[in-house]
Amino acid sequence: MLKRMALLIPLLLGVTLFAFFLLKSLPGDIVTSLVGERASPESIERIRKELGADRGFFAQYTGYLKLLATGDFGRSYYTSREVLPDIAAKFPNTLKLAFAAMLVTVPSGILLGVAAAYRRGGLLEKGIDAFSLAGVSVPVFWSALMVMIVFSLKLKLLPPSGTGDLRFLVLPATVLAIPATATLVRVTKATVADIMTMPFVNTARAKGIPAKRIGAVHVLKNALIPIVTIIGLDFGSYLNGAVVTETIFGWDGIGRFTMEGILKRDYPVIMGCIIAGTVIFVMINLVTDILYHYLDPRVRLDARER
Repeated sequence: MLKRMALLIPLLLGVTLFAFFLLKSLPGDIVTSLVGERASPESIERIRKELGADRGFFAQYTGYLKLLATGDFGRSYYTSREVLPDIAAKFPNTLKLAFAAMLVTVPSGILLGVAAAYRRGGLLEKGIDAFSLAGVSVPVFWSALMVMIVFSLKLKLLPPSGTGDLRFLVLPATVLAIPATATLVRVTKATVADIMTMPFVNTARAKGIPAKRIGAVHVLKNALIPIVTIIGLDFGSYLNGAVVTETIFGWDGIGRFTMEGILKRDYPVIMGCIIAGTVIFVMINLVTDILYHYLDPRVRLDARER
């Protein structure tokens, strides 16, 4: 774990350098877009100096790294607010949305995947396959608009947008859960079906072990590693902010904050969200690795031999 944590520093350096280079390579002048084309040359030059945009690329980048070293993510060009407190303030909303989506995704994805693997060739498998195919094929913005039309405009059961109590959480969490559940169903079905054909499962059947125990202890436990991987990736992406979903539903989380920063070319906001997202992904990967050690003894053995 310490080695993985140590890798975070060069990873962050690489990510910040790449992101900084991309942002500075964008066409157009950020200072002109901030003050408008009718601003006087004196005003443009003054603001350019205030933002440090008059310096060279590496001078700006090293200056940004010095700020980061003190825990300062900079200030928004438009609001002059510090970026880090804003990210910290919006993270709980994104966390609530991510947990709500995973509460739908994990049990339904695993149950449907296992059911499809055990009922191969039947109507149940075909129905689950149709759902999973539709789930991974339908764009998120389309499913978001459909649930808003049905549950908000027609049935008037749930609010169409905003941030608040459980009623505001249902629609964005459901939309997030649809493609994630579909993917988890496909991975679970393929993995469980593959493990069911392995010799140790046949041996367990020959010993007369009940089918439910074989499914729970011998099949599902061995299928958990790819399932945990998918869950970890989905959860990490949600914690980084589901940009499209949060923007459509007006959910005040990191995804919407990132989108606003991109649309305004607010570089400190974009960089802060990228750095926060990188740290979150590394942490999620660490947790996933720990679960690997628990689920598969071969992973523990490999780690000891290194």
